[in-house]
Amino acid sequence: MTTTLPPHIQPFFDEATFTVSYLVGDPATHEAVVIDPVLDFDPASGKVSTASAGAILAAAEAGGWRIALVLETHAHADHLTAAPWIKARTGALVGIGDRIGEVQAVFRPVFGIADLKPGAGDFDRLFADGERFRVGELEWEVIATPGHTPADVSYKVADAVFVGDTVFMPDYGTARADFPGGDARVLYRSIRRLLDLPRTTRLFMCHDYKAPGRDHFAWECTVADQRDRSVQVADGVSEDAFVAMRQARDATLAAPRLLLPSIQVNVRAGRFPPAEADGSRFLRLPVRLPEGYAEAPGSL
Repeated sequence: MTTTLPPHIQPFFDEATFTVSYLVGDPATHEAVVIDPVLDFDPASGKVSTASAGAILAAAEAGGWRIALVLETHAHADHLTAAPWIKARTGALVGIGDRIGEVQAVFRPVFGIADLKPGAGDFDRLFADGERFRVGELEWEVIATPGHTPADVSYKVADAVFVGDTVFMPDYGTARADFPGGDARVLYRSIRRLLDLPRTTRLFMCHDYKAPGRDHFAWECTVADQRDRSVQVADGVSEDAFVAMRQARDATLAAPRLLLPSIQVNVRAGRFPPAEADGSRFLRLPVRLPEGYAEAPGSL
């Protein structure tokens, strides 16, 4: 009788966006997935770089890993995804939760995304809650964890769960729930679903911001750590108390620095808007004018 080897898990931290991406591989077959890869983007200049994603591909090549899937935990609002760039170089398919259409429906009119392909669109796989799939000999399970956005999912393999933005490290707390379609009450229930897993289950975060008093970045804990020590959702925190806390805190938070470019790219699975005739590409910036604002007519 053969025993499946534990997965190889290699994190990659992008301090510019405080994002953790992962290369997760099956040691038996060397088939692998990449989770939440970052495309480097400077909003001031519009310059794109593939340094972060390139480091993942370099590690995959060095380790002999064959990337079969790129898994998105949700349509990120704080960084652009490098999924299509990795797909072009490896042939990997790109997957996300099957409720992504709800997020696309919200943001299509906001940005006037005429070329947005709804539903699966630019994504190769849409994963339903409870769906299982194999990469090599490793079996993965999809756990729907909405609340931060309607389409958030977590991915479980062996004793490891990649939780996206659902929770952060126990000393920092949980995700915000004030984006369109977000819901603090739904988020609480999603988190409790994760915390009902065995206490030894390992949880891998998508972000870390260094909690007050901690001088290093961290992105791995256990269910027990969250249940015993989370500053926002430990055992004993009721749903109503969590919702009140989350709504009060969210009301004080500024929009993520890369919100506008990230959303309009990520709902396309990382595809940029089509090029103009001269090859230039442009992202849109919605403008909100104050009530009563008027401009003088132009003159020749």
